[in-house]
Amino acid sequence: MSYDPLSERPTNRRRLVFCLASATSFLLYLHRYTWNLIRPELEAEYGFTNTQLEALGTAFYATYALGSIPSGIVIDLFGPHLFLFAIILVWSIIVPLQAVTGNVFALGSIRMLFGAAQTGTYPALGNVTRIWFPRARRTMVQGWVASFFGRGGGACSSVIMGTLLMGYLGLSWRMALVAMAIPGAIFAVLFLIVFRNSPEEDPHANQAERELIQGDERTGTETRGVIPVRKALKNFSLRVMVFQQFLNAGSDVVYTLVMGSFFLSRGVADMKELGWLVSLPLIGGALGGIMGGFLNDRLIRRVGSRWGRSLVGFFGKTLAAASLYIAITQPTAAQVAYGLFLVKFFTDWSQPTVWGTCTDIGGRFSATVFSAINMAGNTGALIMPLVFGPLLDYFKTEQTVAGELVVVTNFTPMFVLVGLMYVGAGILWLLVDCTRRIEDEINTDAVEAVS
Repeated sequence: MSYDPLSERPTNRRRLVFCLASATSFLLYLHRYTWNLIRPELEAEYGFTNTQLEALGTAFYATYALGSIPSGIVIDLFGPHLFLFAIILVWSIIVPLQAVTGNVFALGSIRMLFGAAQTGTYPALGNVTRIWFPRARRTMVQGWVASFFGRGGGACSSVIMGTLLMGYLGLSWRMALVAMAIPGAIFAVLFLIVFRNSPEEDPHANQAERELIQGDERTGTETRGVIPVRKALKNFSLRVMVFQQFLNAGSDVVYTLVMGSFFLSRGVADMKELGWLVSLPLIGGALGGIMGGFLNDRLIRRVGSRWGRSLVGFFGKTLAAASLYIAITQPTAAQVAYGLFLVKFFTDWSQPTVWGTCTDIGGRFSATVFSAINMAGNTGALIMPLVFGPLLDYFKTEQTVAGELVVVTNFTPMFVLVGLMYVGAGILWLLVDCTRRIEDEINTDAVEAVS
């Protein structure tokens, strides 16, 4: 007797998976964005220069970038279950280790370990959203996971660490890091117990739910596989996405590394206020990601995947550039923060679009494709702080304030460069055609080889 999908109601394991994926994304950024408050503490306590601090910041991205492709291959071969459990646990343990030394080389090594532990998270979550959610709703889900909860974790990082733990509770920055690491370790164990790689492997998901997720996209249990990155990069749109993501993540790194120091330079001395102002741009990014996912799915239904994804990326980046140049001219720190809220709102429109493009182009090789794009982004995040640091030091001057000689850094040239990178990323989005799938190209090559 054949299976009738109407004979039973679908279970809701995909909703539990959504919660687990969202919490993973939240913790990823919650822990990563602690650097915004660690950076000024290291500057004040050890007297590090901007160049040294940006080198420490970028040390994270060295291993984060190098580990992206190997982790994507592992995920495509074995699935994300045990992989995500292990890295969540390890990175949570590493978070407070950033406070144990003032030696620049030892601290750089810890930052590199932290990057190695977090790499592969989004390739794994890209795999999760592709396997566990129907295609028609996938980009919206990816917007919630990657942008809302990811950026939300980054926004909460400075509020929880700065405003709450250091401000209201009076903890030192070292103890605040310990307090923030504990929930991550607990969640890793929960993830191990509850999550499964696919609906087919989850005994609590019934056949009706599996049919609902699969739709007409695929049938049966999907086989795992791996594709050489060099072969994947023969796809033109993937090559364009590599350059786009370099500019995207290379510009975005300023929100990870320098926001705390930037608002301190604008005269914000109260830790309670500082935590809130640092979080505002990231709140904008969280909301922008949701809007981008909504717009993406709506445009795809109207104009198809090709232009639905490209237009969201193009307009998001160009509107972000325009908003940035307005934001940095505002007279008060609060007005600048609200301006940067709009900047991140527009630039993070493209976050779920990146995920959707990866799954469209990659198909069953999506984790490998995502890891290639992720590596390009993190290469940008690795290189650009090495540009930003000396740039900030070059525009650093000594001024007399209230009878005291103080060092003042001009951040405007850095933001001008970031705006130009937004414009470049927007133009590249117009060249991306996500309908040219790698798997189809492989099958075409195989047919031509046989004939």
